[in-house]
Amino acid sequence: MTFTPSRKLIYPDSDGQPMADNTLQFRWIVLFKENLECLFRDNSDVFVGGDLLWYPVEGHPEIRVAPDVMVVFNRPKGERGSYRQWEENGIAPQVVFEILSPGNRLAEMAKKLEFYEQYGVEEYYIYDPQLNELNGYQRVGNRLRVIEEINGWVSPRLGIRFELNPDELLVYYPNGEQFKTTVELAQELEQTQQELIQKEQVLEQTQQELIQKEQVLEQTQEQLNQEQQRANQEMERAEQERQRAERLAAYLRSQGINPDEIGG
Repeated sequence: MTFTPSRKLIYPDSDGQPMADNTLQFRWIVLFKENLECLFRDNSDVFVGGDLLWYPVEGHPEIRVAPDVMVVFNRPKGERGSYRQWEENGIAPQVVFEILSPGNRLAEMAKKLEFYEQYGVEEYYIYDPQLNELNGYQRVGNRLRVIEEINGWVSPRLGIRFELNPDELLVYYPNGEQFKTTVELAQELEQTQQELIQKEQVLEQTQQELIQKEQVLEQTQEQLNQEQQRANQEMERAEQERQRAERLAAYLRSQGINPDEIGG
């Protein structure tokens, strides 16, 4: 009898679908992904992924989905070809984001909601940038329930706040700063660098002024030292003159002459 090894299961790193259907959708995916990376940059145990295939069940590569953005707590940062949950201590992404494009169908989004509900997502946010509509779901027991009032909502897991104005969605960090695009971040960095250069120039000028003042102080101190030396010399000469006068007066007295009457 010939032994036939079992076929090794393959978990592809790509589903062959584009990350985004248009520039608007792509911009919002990047906005969420990059700002969430910034939010948790100092926490080594928060992984943020973008357009990454998530396989929740070992042995079933057909069970998969690629959230536009996922956030996973208690998992280390690092590169991954896909998120295979059984290799990640069984931890499912707690928060996922989907950015809609005209190509997204209602049935497709309903299927994703069912998937996220079944496999443990705690918070699920869907944003349509063309219609400027945001919907959110939060886990209650075994179900993902609609967040009734999403405007002003603060994510329990992320701490970020959503504000819908008539034109677009605004998202804020826990400290109140607004999410920024890559261009805005680059402009902010450039401005910060310019401010640092200006501060360095002011500091250098201040240091030069301090050096000049130190030099003036040294010169003044040297002049004072010279004046003190001259004063000491004058005092020494005066003392010598006084001693000579006293010796002369003593000599005159020894000769019977009253020095006080001389010249009187």
